[in-house]
Amino acid sequence: MNNKVLFGLSNVHIAFLDPLTGEYKTPQNIPGAVKLALNAEGEDSVFYADNIAYFKMTSNNGYSGDLEIALVPDEILMEMLGWEKDSNGMVVEVADGQQKEFALLFEVEGNKKNKRYIYYNCKASRPNEEHNTKNDKPDPDKQSLSIVAMPTIINGKKIVKGTLELSESNKSVYDGFFKTVLEPKAEE
Repeated sequence: MNNKVLFGLSNVHIAFLDPLTGEYKTPQNIPGAVKLALNAEGEDSVFYADNIAYFKMTSNNGYSGDLEIALVPDEILMEMLGWEKDSNGMVVEVADGQQKEFALLFEVEGNKKNKRYIYYNCKASRPNEEHNTKNDKPDPDKQSLSIVAMPTIINGKKIVKGTLELSESNKSVYDGFFKTVLEPKAEE
């Protein structure tokens, strides 16, 4: 029972990395997922010998792209980008605020099974903003975060992401996917 197609982004969560402990905090839901477009980063390197392409290697530098959300909650933007809230309750964009690393978790529907994803070592840039006038049929504005997902070391391996589909043997792990950051287990 394999999927033939994937469609439908939902359940976007982020889990900030605690710099003191090196552990991920509890994932937080970001409602209003519209689109996630990530492009693979890396280059092909070809070594020529004996008048042929003797050896080829591709580097995996992670992914970069955009996450489009209806509206990113202020609390998430503040923690993600090092912004602050002043005594008036105004969110202040601090120009030299420190970006925080986070894991990005989400789900994509399939025609047979949903697939859950996690990108482990992410950073985001300030959201692009677009504000439009209201016309005869409301068209909500959206925010777009530029995201970079880089390799990180987990259990001695350079890891970028993981994907999980429900199976008979992983139901409890699958059901708890958005409660904590699932790291790959070392091979036994």
